[in-house]
Amino acid sequence: MTSRAHEGLAVYVHWPYCLANCPYCDFNSHVAEAVPEGRWRDAVVRELAHYHAETGRLGHARTIFFGGGTPSLMSPESAGAIVHAVKRLWGLADHAEITLEANPTSVEAKKFEGFRRAGINRVSIGVQALDDEALRFLGRKHSAAEALRALETAAAIFPRFSFDLIYARPGQTVAGWRRELGRALRFARGHLSLYQLTIEPGTLFHRDRVLAADEDAAADLFEATQEMTRAAGLHPYEISNHAKPGAECRHNLIYWRGGCYVGVGPGAHGRMASSDGTAVATHQIHDPAGWLAAVEKVGHGTGKRQRLTPEKRREELLLASLRLSEGVGRARFRAQTGTDVLAVVDRAALMRLTDGGFLECDEHRLRATAAGRQRLNAILASLLPAR
Repeated sequence: MTSRAHEGLAVYVHWPYCLANCPYCDFNSHVAEAVPEGRWRDAVVRELAHYHAETGRLGHARTIFFGGGTPSLMSPESAGAIVHAVKRLWGLADHAEITLEANPTSVEAKKFEGFRRAGINRVSIGVQALDDEALRFLGRKHSAAEALRALETAAAIFPRFSFDLIYARPGQTVAGWRRELGRALRFARGHLSLYQLTIEPGTLFHRDRVLAADEDAAADLFEATQEMTRAAGLHPYEISNHAKPGAECRHNLIYWRGGCYVGVGPGAHGRMASSDGTAVATHQIHDPAGWLAAVEKVGHGTGKRQRLTPEKRREELLLASLRLSEGVGRARFRAQTGTDVLAVVDRAALMRLTDGGFLECDEHRLRATAAGRQRLNAILASLLPAR
């Protein structure tokens, strides 16, 4: 796993606490009556120092991302202390992107101003729907009006912001989604994340046997989404993410392009380059109390650390990069794995998928077409040779 200077380093910080559990969410989030914020902050700073010892050679941090959970529940002072720690340890690249996830229920202008002073320059707001009935179905605690006020507040304070919507909900029609998405696009400054509802094992929706939209309905909704976002000038640079040129989430691009990132906090994942150039995957202890106790005892809360085999690394990079509209850059893939991407895939399957209009391949890149990105899981299953 090479780490070329222009790729830089990303830092992910996980805040695991929420006000309530959403029925569709399978992230590492926990409802807590009392949050040990001071101990969590100090532990994050200590764990950052632990990982700096093996990643300091990678250069300045290009991005920091506070994810969750609901990171906007923390104090701006905690966010500022962590940003300062990253700057002290690695340094920050010029114009570094520093993102914090927020929910409309925890958006206050005064608090957002505090986050801006703390160094946050981008927020990502979990709106999820602009329909009050849909919000109740999704277990959200805010109304559509509150969500729109939160977007107005973010636009007034931050140079960049994004927000999320979930579609392909049970019974959702294309006409209804067009109205809702049209309203959202009037508020989208440069970036919009649009996720199809999936029912994941372990979630409340899975337990209650809730069904998302069927495959045909989901495909119709996807096509309407692509049509409307393109007309609004928001390029679908990733399956679920749309942006104007230059407004893409740089942090997530580092993930999808196979760059190095440090993950700290309960349940956080990381991908780093070892001294011999191979990839190392890290996964922090999932349970917040267990993670906190480990960091306070030994300086980090790493639950799993695995050196990825070259085969695993190639497959992981292929899976991530094909999510992007730019696809897999063949020169980048060779630099990161030592192998051409065409040596990794099933050539007969590649030919079938190319002839079928689902993939495109030339001397520069392998990419999924718009039709292919709708069926990416099936395409990936076909592309990777059976083991």
